[in-house]
Amino acid sequence: MRRERFDKMNVVPFIDIVLVLLVIVLATATFVVNQTIKVDLPTASSEVNEERKSIHIAINKEGEYFYEKEMLEFETVKEKLLKLDPKKDLISLHTDKETQFQKFVDIIDILKTKGFENISVVTKK
Repeated sequence: MRRERFDKMNVVPFIDIVLVLLVIVLATATFVVNQTIKVDLPTASSEVNEERKSIHIAINKEGEYFYEKEMLEFETVKEKLLKLDPKKDLISLHTDKETQFQKFVDIIDILKTKGFENISVVTKK
């Protein structure tokens, strides 16, 4: 029995697979584009602009708390956070990587009990 030399590669199955993948990509691409709903909003005579405050809280590696760049005791920071409005205010939390984790958890605990949902934990790339 003689074996044939393998000189040519059969590319027909490869082309079939590529065409099936192309159909899948084109079919899903049309769904991705149509996710937005275009709405022409009505106009009103009165305009109320809600301003959101961004509050910066920092904890350095010694465990000292800073509220808007002012060093404060934990209880004072807690009082100030409890006075904020969780729907209007944004919180960004800057924590040193060598800070005790418990200090970070204490601040998050205060924010969650108050009902804050817009909390940013700031890190570097």
